[in-house]
Amino acid sequence: MGAFLDKPKMEKHNAQGQGNGLRYGLSSMQGWRVEMEDAHTAVIGLPSGLDGWSFFAVYDGHAGSQVAKYCCEHLLDHITSNQDFRGADGPPSVESVKNGIRTGFLQIDEHMRVISEKKHGADRSGSTAVGVMISPQHTYFINCGDSRGLLCRNRKVHFFTQDHKPSNPLEKERIQNAGGSVMIQRVNGSLAVSRALGDFDYKCVHGKGPTEQLVSPEPEVCEIERSEDDDQFIILACDGIWDVMGNEELCDFVRSRLEVTDDLERVCNEIVDTCLYKGSRDNMSVILICFPNAPKVLPEAVKREAELDKYLESRVEEIIKKQGEGVPDLVHVMRTLATESIPNLPPGGELASKRSVIEAVYNRLNPYRNDDTDSASTDDMW
Repeated sequence: MGAFLDKPKMEKHNAQGQGNGLRYGLSSMQGWRVEMEDAHTAVIGLPSGLDGWSFFAVYDGHAGSQVAKYCCEHLLDHITSNQDFRGADGPPSVESVKNGIRTGFLQIDEHMRVISEKKHGADRSGSTAVGVMISPQHTYFINCGDSRGLLCRNRKVHFFTQDHKPSNPLEKERIQNAGGSVMIQRVNGSLAVSRALGDFDYKCVHGKGPTEQLVSPEPEVCEIERSEDDDQFIILACDGIWDVMGNEELCDFVRSRLEVTDDLERVCNEIVDTCLYKGSRDNMSVILICFPNAPKVLPEAVKREAELDKYLESRVEEIIKKQGEGVPDLVHVMRTLATESIPNLPPGGELASKRSVIEAVYNRLNPYRNDDTDSASTDDMW
């Protein structure tokens, strides 16, 4: 079985909330992986008098879930309680927020190292982190690793974080300066990210500081002034999402979903399901944060969606009837539909985003199906 299950685990963890003029929803799913190693944080209203501030983050663990879990519970406190963040009296300045976030990352990394050394044998797990801290005036994007965040402004991708991959020139230079190498686009041929929390096996080069190691815990922090009129939504997601959907694709898909439902959990569930059907083999987690000017439900979009679902149901019926003797398997049905020009499929999601609709009518028309051959396999769907 290796690192993958025989069937994907499609049960989802969901949450949603609102405050400070924001609404958010999130979804996480284990998928094909043997373990669920992702974690997340969503906090409306920060301590120390920052009631109008909010913080959201996704942590993508690897080689275990310990670091991701610890960060989801403690990273925010390390950021907001350090002196660099607090600065002088009054609300923190842009520079003190950026310095405080960086200090918080370095502090929690060192803290976890000490904890793991006190236990018998160091913890070998690590985690990327992507997050946003949203103040009344600014949005601070925080990235360490290859999870990604993006801002949709005025119906387009306005900003996205840069993935920290070992093959990036500056990352590669640091790795080589620390005595390491980049092989098959991995640190020493093994780790696929060049920045992460944890991963202490890659942080023990003597004479080098914490940000000069083979793997660095230092986040990149970018502040963007908020635009009340134009800011629409933020997406934070682990690489299990980005492996199969590009920035513009996901932005377009989310925008189209927000025009048919205001249920943010449902939108997030559609994202992870669509990415599973597009071939993602990883754990998947996504947080969707909507500003007041996010797309609203449009009656014409709802009508188009209903017509599309009805059309797909009728086509599935036709394909099954055309077979004559016996019932074609679901793979045959999906492949047949994939060759057709179907109008009004959701942009970015395309036919994969309608897999559940197609599967539901297929199962209704084929009640004696063999469960092992339909919903489990997505590898050979296209």
